[in-house]
Amino acid sequence: MNSLIGARAGSLSSLGPVRALVLVLGLLLLAGCGGGGDDPPAQSTPPSTPPVSGQAGSEVPASGPPLGFPVFATKNTTRVAGGDALADAAGIALATYPARTTERPEAVVLAEARGWQTGIAASVLAAKPIRAPILFADGDTIPDATKAALDALRPTGSKAAGGAQVIRVGTKAPAEGYKTTDIPAAASPAALAAAVDRLQTAAVGSASPAVVVVSSDHPAYAMPAAAWAANSGTPVLWVTPQGVPPETDEALKAHKGAAIYVIGGEDAVPEPVFDALGKRGTVKRIAGADPVSTAIAFARYSDGAFGWSVVDPGHGLVFANARRPQDAAAAAPLSAHGKYGPLLLLGDDAGALPQSLQDYLLDIQPGYDDATPPVRGVYNHGWIIGDESALAAAVQARIDTLLEIQPVETGAK
Repeated sequence: MNSLIGARAGSLSSLGPVRALVLVLGLLLLAGCGGGGDDPPAQSTPPSTPPVSGQAGSEVPASGPPLGFPVFATKNTTRVAGGDALADAAGIALATYPARTTERPEAVVLAEARGWQTGIAASVLAAKPIRAPILFADGDTIPDATKAALDALRPTGSKAAGGAQVIRVGTKAPAEGYKTTDIPAAASPAALAAAVDRLQTAAVGSASPAVVVVSSDHPAYAMPAAAWAANSGTPVLWVTPQGVPPETDEALKAHKGAAIYVIGGEDAVPEPVFDALGKRGTVKRIAGADPVSTAIAFARYSDGAFGWSVVDPGHGLVFANARRPQDAAAAAPLSAHGKYGPLLLLGDDAGALPQSLQDYLLDIQPGYDDATPPVRGVYNHGWIIGDESALAAAVQARIDTLLEIQPVETGAK
């Protein structure tokens, strides 16, 4: 396990965007592959040292490595250790577009951070054809972390988005020097999500054949939808416990009988709301007993071309705390570039690995035998989102072991 690296991110303004971006490449280089190892106890314990807090999006620390450089990396995991979603989004954007020339994004999403539904709905814009990383505005202002990332990314302009370099969603924050297109703040999450869907549909040239529907009142159940939206281009639309908002109903009409996938159990989307959705298409529910197990159920799920179907080894995975719903949007680009992994959730306790998540990781853990040595094996890798207030170092260590390729007896799994 690597030793602790740079608890606080350095001043991007003092480093300059070029040097900062070069140093951020270390984030990717630290994401290594694993060999064999002894299995630690199943129950993780809190770290003996105080948790390390990450840089917040509004901070400009005095010295150290730049935003996005992991506080802590292991053989099979890499952490983006922001103190909040604004910082996480900036670091992830730089990780998914690390090059200064050939790999610049065409556009960047600038989403309002104060409503968690905004970022999750906007995550679909990270999919083809726009493929925009997500950054956050704080109301109508640009946080330091966001500005530094935007200056380093220097988006080139998206033909699919009318040449826009910055797509502002729910904010009027200034993006000086960039061509913008706007999805203005709306009266409800449903109205804003429908507007995002219209932009994505126009960019693609046709409506998606599938739609994900989640509850605007239950953030933890909605979080996994952001990763899938970014990966597949499937829009995220909202319902409430009281019913289907008219803006969502109109959006479903525009998709003309698309398959509708509801994420969450009846506590999130009650059965009468589920039945009402059936008037607009075939509806299927993906649910577990709680948000953690629901995220796992979605990671396993497949229905034709829809779903991750991560039921075997050899995948990228993203881990976030259910208390931080905006981290789902911040992390969405990781599911649209590179390892294309589903989002998995920890519960409210940053120091505990839920048993259902541990069991799932054991189920998809890679193995090798004499006939297939580890150098010919497949590997899992995990992105850890947030500082130690989101996920403790001891839990990260346990996840690292559960992702690591292990020796198995011939004929065994």
